[in-house]
Amino acid sequence: MSKIYIIGHRNPDMDSICSAVGYANLKNLIDPENEYIAVRCSHMGDTVKKLLTTLSISAPPYMPNVYPKVSDVMLPPDIRVDADAPLTEYAAIYSASNPSAIPVFEGDSYCNLVSVDDIVTWAISMLTDYHGNIKIPRIRDIVHENDTHLNAEDKFTEGKAALAASQRRGLPVFSEGKFVGYVTRSCFLDMPRYNVILVDHNEQSQSIKGLETANIIEMIDHHRLNALKTDLSLFIDAEPLGSTCTIVYQLYLRNGIRPDRQTARILLTGILSDTLILKSPTTTSVDVESAHSLAAISGVKVEDYGQQMFSNIEGLKSRDPLSVITSDFKAYNEQGIKIGIGQCEVTSLHDLDIYAEKYLSALEEVRVQNGMDWTTLMITDVIKEHSVLLSTSYNAEHHLQYAKISDHIYDMPGVMSRKKQLLPELFHVLSQS
Repeated sequence: MSKIYIIGHRNPDMDSICSAVGYANLKNLIDPENEYIAVRCSHMGDTVKKLLTTLSISAPPYMPNVYPKVSDVMLPPDIRVDADAPLTEYAAIYSASNPSAIPVFEGDSYCNLVSVDDIVTWAISMLTDYHGNIKIPRIRDIVHENDTHLNAEDKFTEGKAALAASQRRGLPVFSEGKFVGYVTRSCFLDMPRYNVILVDHNEQSQSIKGLETANIIEMIDHHRLNALKTDLSLFIDAEPLGSTCTIVYQLYLRNGIRPDRQTARILLTGILSDTLILKSPTTTSVDVESAHSLAAISGVKVEDYGQQMFSNIEGLKSRDPLSVITSDFKAYNEQGIKIGIGQCEVTSLHDLDIYAEKYLSALEEVRVQNGMDWTTLMITDVIKEHSVLLSTSYNAEHHLQYAKISDHIYDMPGVMSRKKQLLPELFHVLSQS
């Protein structure tokens, strides 16, 4: 059985989280030969955390990267010898299975690794000073001290380089100070690759670190395609719908499976979050039908459940601007120009003038930290279906079609979608620069 990780984009929003969980549940039902695990590749923003807690939805575990690691190739200490055992015990094991190295223990405590090199060194020493009588030593007496060790989370490439530099046949592996296994040169002959499915994104810049080393076997998304080149053919379901969770629900239907009550509620949460309770212009009839079907399974009403979700949104004046901006932030590279767009939802814009300046300062900080040319933040009032745009200074900013409220702040009545409304406008502005 292979493990396959289902991963949403960095700075996960509710659609990214919920589609990963919902799709993992489906895949485990239709493909019991493999294990599908929903994970997130970065930390969640405060709003997402609070919403998940309020709705009693468990967040998927955090997985920082998919780089192959030492832990993926290390050998377990199933074969071991006692430090006080005679050398003949090692010789018997070596004769039977020819291991490159064997862990040496003193009771339950790890001591060192013994290899055939230690035997050869001892034998040469004995033969050099041979006087007709050789005493069989204990294993502890011939093992060379070695302070070099690896950590289980070290990258595969780092472990391979460390072992090559050590000129030893094997190195011990530790995790949190505890011996957990060991590696030999044969462990590094072939680099393993993680199997992943991407949901709610397809661009490498928005994905988990180390994606270039993984096998991408599926992509489920509702954004524009700007995917990286893959080594293998793969299944892609990319549809112009309002939510990836809608696509996932449609895949349940295509497989003739009705999601259970909890999964239905998770998928409904993702749809209502990404479509702003079906008010976003990205919303399609498929989203509406899917939301109502999932609501029926969940035993809730769409409008009531959506209002419950967004009623828990905290105002921006009391929150950390950097956290707000980066919690749902996407980077784009268009015509060689790097831009970033953050998005957040509120239930009122009446206090915008109280916090606008500190958010503009934070936007500039994010721009500099990420080496970008232009960063913006779209703040959306989900009740009145009205947004404002905060922007860092950019030489073509004056081409924006939106009415200017004040320096670097623009009024966007009726604009609800970053993907369908704001992003095309920013790309148009870039074409004018």
